[in-house]
Amino acid sequence: MADTLQGKRVALLVTDGFEQVEMTDPRDALKGAGAEAHIIAPADRPAGSMVQGWNHTDKGDTFAVDVPLGKADPNDYDGLVLPGGVINADHLRLNEDAVRFARAFFEAGKPVAAICHGAWLLAEVDAVRGRRMTSYPSLKTDLRNAGANWSDEEVVVDGGLVTSRKPPDLPAFNREVIRALAEGRSAAKAA
Repeated sequence: MADTLQGKRVALLVTDGFEQVEMTDPRDALKGAGAEAHIIAPADRPAGSMVQGWNHTDKGDTFAVDVPLGKADPNDYDGLVLPGGVINADHLRLNEDAVRFARAFFEAGKPVAAICHGAWLLAEVDAVRGRRMTSYPSLKTDLRNAGANWSDEEVVVDGGLVTSRKPPDLPAFNREVIRALAEGRSAAKAA
């Protein structure tokens, strides 16, 4: 499995308030499969500045930003991972640069994965209509209202769109994210 994603680059889009394990666990799984995983964060953060993780309701660790969102080019990445965290997801869906960045992955037909509240950004991108997906249960109505076919499962794969509910689902989420990237599945909605 160590070379499964050799040569692949994956963007992990977060801002302060992301659910720490929903970033670190996929990041470590991607690196373990041979991919480069970059933390991308909005605001005026130079590379090397820190972004704040959370462990549910408590502050967690800080992590160095690899690429500021304003300098990140979706063309440089083979896929996108959107960790959850209420604060993180709510701020990202209101950030026009984050919306444009995420939308570019769908337009280019690259794999996209979201866990927990990360799916809020997918609704803002208008990428959920007619798609099978899951999320943290509190997003069910939001996603259904945006046109998704929501299901309460540990992981749902719809083409190159991979979604999961919460931290206990991370093993299944990571497995399917790696599979989608290895197979080069498109997250673009099939016609």
